[in-house]
Amino acid sequence: MRTTRVIISLSAAAALSLAGCGTTEEPASGDEQTARGGDPITVVDSRGKEVKLDGAAERVAATEWNGVEHLVSLGVMPVAVSDIKGYGQWTSAAPLDDTPKDIGTRGEPSIDTLGSLNLDLVIVTDSLVEGALEQVEAKVPVIVIKGGDATDGIDSMYESLDMIAKATGTEDEAAKLKSDFEAKLADGKAEVEKLGMTGEQVAFSDAFVDAGTVSIRPFAKGSLVSDVFERIGLENPWPMKGDPVYGLAQADVEGLRELPDVRFWYMVNDAFGDPYTEVLANNAIWKNLPFVKGGKVHRFPDSLWMFGGPKSMSQYVDAAIDALKA
Repeated sequence: MRTTRVIISLSAAAALSLAGCGTTEEPASGDEQTARGGDPITVVDSRGKEVKLDGAAERVAATEWNGVEHLVSLGVMPVAVSDIKGYGQWTSAAPLDDTPKDIGTRGEPSIDTLGSLNLDLVIVTDSLVEGALEQVEAKVPVIVIKGGDATDGIDSMYESLDMIAKATGTEDEAAKLKSDFEAKLADGKAEVEKLGMTGEQVAFSDAFVDAGTVSIRPFAKGSLVSDVFERIGLENPWPMKGDPVYGLAQADVEGLRELPDVRFWYMVNDAFGDPYTEVLANNAIWKNLPFVKGGKVHRFPDSLWMFGGPKSMSQYVDAAIDALKA
């Protein structure tokens, strides 16, 4: 991972996440079987394809970090993960232990390594390099989850979580993750109301530097982070439309003039630098933007994954409340 641009492109994000699954539980009574029993499981993935498993998957792999976070959040430590170092730099909500093996890049995992791990399942998004999905699927059952969906980011997140939970026999854990997150959203909304900031306009972005020029990615309406902010009572003022998967748009510093006097929040990472403070600090356009002059710029803490699961999105609720109080 070199820059935030490498993390997720505007058109798609590629990644594979590997994880181990739950244990067998005793049936509640008589012949009643629990979801984690040994009966065969059929999961319909985001392609509409039926993926048949002999039982709850116990050794699992995947290419995108949303899949990794879902697995860890469900109590399933992955057997292997793409770009372990990058995951640790960007995702703090669901940390890995020291057991997963690194299987290379998220878009192009090592097929040989995957084939050597005696896996029950591999979880991928639809953004692997051409031919990689077929190569993996020839060795191990594969479930394809969405990287995102700008029509409803939270529902898409839940769908992927539920899909992985069914495959790994962790459906009770998934239900708790969702109920806890809905409670977090309700608490966040109540706190925004208490602060008298319902309807506050918040423009969220990340940015990277390319050949000395700062490229900005507005998280437009439909992005997962924007959906979370809207659920707690904040409004998205970005005028441009994002891509259909992640809800991300493109802008430069001049494009920021399209924003009114809003709160400007952003995510960067110390591992890659802060383009806003390091490159734009002396830029005349930047310095004269109303929200810059008004002190309404706020950097979020590092390692809150913008495309993650309920645990990462809960971190965004907390970070938003902290920013409103700052």
